[in-house]
Amino acid sequence: MTIQEAEQTWAGGLRLEGDVLVIGGGPAGTWAALTAASHGARVVLADKGYCGTSGATAPSGTGVWYVEPDREAREEARQSRFGLGGRLAEEDWMNRVLDRTYENMNRLSGFGYPFPKDEAGRPYRRGLQGPEYMRLMRRLVQKAGVTILDHSPALELLGDAHGVGGARGVRTQRGEAWEVRAGAVIIATGGCAFLSKALGTNVLTGDGYLLAAEAGADLSGMEFSNAYGISPVFSSVTKTAYYRYATFYYEDGTEVEGAGSARGRSVIARQLLAGRQVYARLDKAPEDVKPLLRVGQTNFFLPFDRAGIDPFTDLFPVTLRLEGTVRGTGGIRIADESCRTAVPGLYAAGDAATRELICGGFTGGGSHNAAWAMSSGSFAGEGAAAYARSLGPLAGRRELKGLSSTTVTAASAGDRSDRPKEHIRAVQEEVMPYDRNLFRTEAGLRASVGRLDGIWRDIRSGASSLGAHAVQAREAAAMTATARWMYRSGLARTETRGMHKREDYPEQDSGQHYRLRSGGLDEVWVQPEPLRKEAAAQ
Repeated sequence: MTIQEAEQTWAGGLRLEGDVLVIGGGPAGTWAALTAASHGARVVLADKGYCGTSGATAPSGTGVWYVEPDREAREEARQSRFGLGGRLAEEDWMNRVLDRTYENMNRLSGFGYPFPKDEAGRPYRRGLQGPEYMRLMRRLVQKAGVTILDHSPALELLGDAHGVGGARGVRTQRGEAWEVRAGAVIIATGGCAFLSKALGTNVLTGDGYLLAAEAGADLSGMEFSNAYGISPVFSSVTKTAYYRYATFYYEDGTEVEGAGSARGRSVIARQLLAGRQVYARLDKAPEDVKPLLRVGQTNFFLPFDRAGIDPFTDLFPVTLRLEGTVRGTGGIRIADESCRTAVPGLYAAGDAATRELICGGFTGGGSHNAAWAMSSGSFAGEGAAAYARSLGPLAGRRELKGLSSTTVTAASAGDRSDRPKEHIRAVQEEVMPYDRNLFRTEAGLRASVGRLDGIWRDIRSGASSLGAHAVQAREAAAMTATARWMYRSGLARTETRGMHKREDYPEQDSGQHYRLRSGGLDEVWVQPEPLRKEAAAQ
């Protein structure tokens, strides 16, 4: 079915009407759009970048939590990170995601994705190459009749007493506004990496969290937001999996004891904090594996090739780049199996939604993340399409208004062009340092919260004119809001669990075996959420 396109003007721009609006064009967004369209919905997809090339998945390879439907294999998969995640995941959700990921990966094969084959000639479906994957997803979405708005970040949701009913934004390359009215909206905008320059994260600034909170949704697990990826100093590539083959050294060639890619990242951070440069060399990689590594993650090696460095034999300096909730697990709280939020008509998928349900307070790159994106996208697409159908005649009679917490005007809002940049730098100063975010203390968190609250008040006191300036202003607001939810949640969890590390509470506390919900804008709130009985008993 096609979109009914009304050539009406909203602030000199484009207005569309449909059943489902998907905000975000990565794997979660494209699976959501494809699924909603397959259920008969008229779908619009608005991407902040170019759907198919922007986001964390598109530029690189990723593992996928793909497990054959074998009882023992599934049990091993469920337990693989259950303890690391602080025992907060739920078996039912893990099973649903494993089932849907298995189904969708097999569908990708039927759609024409070129899976490699193993020595026995069987397709190897535990990984995807981002460029090929997302190029295929864009084609599938277009073939399904979805209207794609590229370079069209959303600035605010639209809503009424019945819930969310669309969104407004700006088409940055055309310099015009857009408005989409739809029965249901799916937030698939990814997580927040705070513009840390990690590969593929330049569009991942927490926009969806802010949009959802402004509509009345809450979040969960925002304390699990301090993920840092290992990267060469001279590169933005944070594909940490290959560092399992690395030994870490000081400049004089002596080994850094305890350093590693999985459990030893904190050791690296402490050395960097002390002013000691850490080096790595992939000297544990077997000779027969080296060619396979190049095939699996081609762009991992490009910076080394350009610099004339052989990472298998040469030492190279490393750093830790903040990936926040992109590799963390916190996000918009999911209210049921359709991936709806607490707000009628609003759904969330991918990194924008909490991943605690399948991995608790810890996840690595790819694997669970990739599986969650394609499965939660599918669940949200089904749920949103069904909800839009349920509205019936009401869909055409709604009086919607903008829900933004910060003012966006059609005319010039005065000379504040440098303020968003200042706000962004100020937020980065709170969330990027290891001694504020990775190694947390009550004193440090409270000090950061106080400064972040001040930034938020300054943002709320201003306005921005519609256009590119408004996009950056909204990014600053979203990053500030995200950091405030993170640190308020971090203060409330007085223990070390998953990736959340409290220097003043270094042990896990069995009395805090619950999730933390959070929300609010001017006044941030945090409260415990008991686990379901079957989850708590695991």
